[in-house]
Amino acid sequence: MTPANPVASSVASSVEELEAQEARLVLPRFTYDDAWTLGTILVGLARERRAPVAIDVRRGAQQLFHCALPGSSADNDAWIDRKRRVVERYGVSSFLVGARFRTKGTTFEASSRLDPDRFAAHGGSFPIAVTGAGVIGSVTVSGLPQAEDHALVVLGLERLLTSYDDAAG
Repeated sequence: MTPANPVASSVASSVEELEAQEARLVLPRFTYDDAWTLGTILVGLARERRAPVAIDVRRGAQQLFHCALPGSSADNDAWIDRKRRVVERYGVSSFLVGARFRTKGTTFEASSRLDPDRFAAHGGSFPIAVTGAGVIGSVTVSGLPQAEDHALVVLGLERLLTSYDDAAG
């Protein structure tokens, strides 16, 4: 049976995948050292790809890590702020928020009633969630197409989780 709206179906599948990522990427803790480790993991991944990105890691309102790589600009910092505000407001990744609006047949910009100069539901910002505490911060990458920004953050968080497992084992 063919879905009535194949675009909405593919977005719904993406929403499910994004929700599964968030459920899987919950950290056992998040210290200042963990913020440094996550930031340096992301810098290493970006350098391997020669990606012109800026990277931001926060716990609450405090910026714990920031790096701007060659080719990035102040515009990337503005995008970081806009995407991060979406994570802070909704408690889920900026990419997931945008996908949920698209699933409803609209866009974040058209339907959220939030100022698009302050909020951007584009991929690249992800909640830092800790077991037993919930969302306590965010990690954001800006400089690539939104799906690639998101994928880079997810890979960085996966590597951070692996580092916890390696240290415990």
